[in-house]
Amino acid sequence: MLNTGTDLWTFPQTPKWQHDCLMLESLQQRKNLIYSLPTSGGKTLVAEIMILQELLCRQKDVLMILPYVAIVQEKIRGLSSFGVELGFLVEEYAGSKGRFPPIKRRVKKSLYIATIEKGHALVNSLIETDRISDLGLVVVDELHMLGEGSRGAILEITLAKILYTSENTQIIGMSATLNNVGDLQKFLRAEYYTSNFRPVELKEYVKIRDTIYAVDSKTENGFTFSRLLNFKYSSCLEKADPDHIIALVTEVIPNYSCLIFCPTKKNCENVASMVCKYLKKEFRAHREKEKQDLVENLKNIGNGSVCPVLKQTIPFGIAYHHSGLTNDERKSIEEAYSSGVLCLLACTATLAAGVNLPARRVILRAPYVANDFLKKNQYKQMIGRAGRAGIDDAGESILIVQEKDKHLVRDLVNSPLENCYSNLLLELTKGMQSLLLSLVGLKIAVTCEEVNNFMCGTLLGVQQQLLSKEKSLSEVIKDGLENLIEKGLLKGRISEKDHNSKCTLTITPLGKATYKGSIDLAYCNLLYRDLKKGLEGLILESNLHLLYLATPYDVTSSCSPDWMIYLRQFNQLSAAEQKVADIVGVPESFITKKASGQAIRKNVDSAVVNRLYLTFVLYTLVKETNIWNVSEKFNMSRGYVQNLLNSAASFASCLLHFCEELEEFWVYKALLTELTKQLTYCVKTELIPLMEVAGVLEARAKQLYNAGYKTLAHLANANPETLIKMIEHLSRRQAKQIVSSAKMLLSEKAEALQEEVEELLKVPTDIPGTH
Repeated sequence: MLNTGTDLWTFPQTPKWQHDCLMLESLQQRKNLIYSLPTSGGKTLVAEIMILQELLCRQKDVLMILPYVAIVQEKIRGLSSFGVELGFLVEEYAGSKGRFPPIKRRVKKSLYIATIEKGHALVNSLIETDRISDLGLVVVDELHMLGEGSRGAILEITLAKILYTSENTQIIGMSATLNNVGDLQKFLRAEYYTSNFRPVELKEYVKIRDTIYAVDSKTENGFTFSRLLNFKYSSCLEKADPDHIIALVTEVIPNYSCLIFCPTKKNCENVASMVCKYLKKEFRAHREKEKQDLVENLKNIGNGSVCPVLKQTIPFGIAYHHSGLTNDERKSIEEAYSSGVLCLLACTATLAAGVNLPARRVILRAPYVANDFLKKNQYKQMIGRAGRAGIDDAGESILIVQEKDKHLVRDLVNSPLENCYSNLLLELTKGMQSLLLSLVGLKIAVTCEEVNNFMCGTLLGVQQQLLSKEKSLSEVIKDGLENLIEKGLLKGRISEKDHNSKCTLTITPLGKATYKGSIDLAYCNLLYRDLKKGLEGLILESNLHLLYLATPYDVTSSCSPDWMIYLRQFNQLSAAEQKVADIVGVPESFITKKASGQAIRKNVDSAVVNRLYLTFVLYTLVKETNIWNVSEKFNMSRGYVQNLLNSAASFASCLLHFCEELEEFWVYKALLTELTKQLTYCVKTELIPLMEVAGVLEARAKQLYNAGYKTLAHLANANPETLIKMIEHLSRRQAKQIVSSAKMLLSEKAEALQEEVEELLKVPTDIPGTH
């Protein structure tokens, strides 16, 4: 596919646009590039060819930024085999994983695959160690994320820093849904390439009552009549399924696949149950054995429990897919759908943004996501899943519309995509303030004048019309810097008269710890106080007190404790553990009164109360390592418990980096290193080495361990064919991916140790008396 010169070899059946895009003059000259194509147009292949070219021909490191942890892990599984064969390293930066700064490799080049947050921390660490120029290429998938909340702000900050500090790093951004490309081109100083290529034609329809209309922007009202739905409903079925979902679904399943996007999680489960209630018995016979295996597999994952809805729907080839599933369950369901064992998934919008699961027909249950009317970007993402290259000759999407929403939907399907606007100001603590803090901390810009120069190169600098009339950009910056000085994160003076003063700002130890730990500025002072208080009397009889410190601050607002459960959990603690509750500020009398419904006179901080409740959840989880049991005990969905665990693992690793910067917190370092590991894997210790391999989750790790594969070396040297024979429900593709991911991890660990040896044996150049 590649050779070492500048020529590029591509596959004979490469679509013309991919060839054109790769041969662009601007790419040959290493200019930045933004390219956009419809979903499933093959954007990723172009990026991957450029990544390989950078690693192998130009011998530079590459950073690939993806929106979600699950996609990072999928990409690592996919690209590890290339790394093993072609001799480069693939390193994971997601959740609590990733080394800062990364190990400097003498021989092999690294491909860092990162989430938005970890990508930012990685870039910071490269700037700090003067290694940002080692980064030859940065690829950003889903570039439209720039306009989405705090993650958009972090992505903008990351790209602005790369543009400002490294002239030789090429940036390539891709997306299926971009509108105001001009602004993004200005910001990234990039060329733009677009094409409407789609390997499979997409036909868009809307359904109103029992009529299906084709979406046609050429006609006056945007729709043209296509057909009447052909179905015979009994009055009982008409009541159960007024939107004729069953009629729409049975036109394609079980021989072809179908996705139904629903507004809420509950709605997904209801739709899945309702459809299988009214399907004919023949549906059960389709690939029956494999469906039984899937239910068995889910049972093993849940240590004997299966969700009753899935137990009922899977025999019909139907399942739901949303964030209420555990990682293990989600993966099993996705694999079963990809291989055609399941033919219908009822899912929420997260599926559209995340995993690549295409279908012959995509049905949108309603033009809403939760209670909000659908945005054009979301609509495009969802319908983009229709039509599988190489399988279907066409894909179709059907949006189910109620009479009352007709005019809104007409506007939706014919409107342009939403514009992408900077979030630096909207997300103050994670955006503007966090940027100003790290600019000074990394010495990128240390005077007002330098900061102003930097800010002109951000997306906000390009879109200054977003600023209110009252304040100019330099005034916003001045306010931000003063606020940081007030919080004790920066030192220096900002003179009133002259904005562009040459007065140099410096960062305080607390400021440095905050940006290096990627701590949200809204909580950094609170965190410092909590850790300081912990030093006065940390209770280490169990890890309850430490877990409290590692429970993320930002999840407490969404939690409402069940007081009876709170009291029951409290009563099960030992005397020393009960003292923890008292120390953090939740007295026993308060919990007892709440549980018995009495009035409370004393003021107790509700954020602390909620945080301790979530700590109880984590404490039980780390002790029992079974998400199912814990979610039943606390009456929470297992997906919520899983997400809490993931956030706590990430936060614990941030906390560790925070403490490493502050001398007074030296004692926390060893404790948090261990705790981060416990939270990241949350399994019995012997399974951890296997779970470090990308794509091996708990259920799979247990199978491997029981079959005698107990270490990383066992997996790296395994024969995929033997694995398939010994491990149930393992496809050949998965077996190969596991082996190559294990090989990659093993070689990465071995290389790191070799680098350390070389570093130790290096003869210093400044030995006294040798000149």
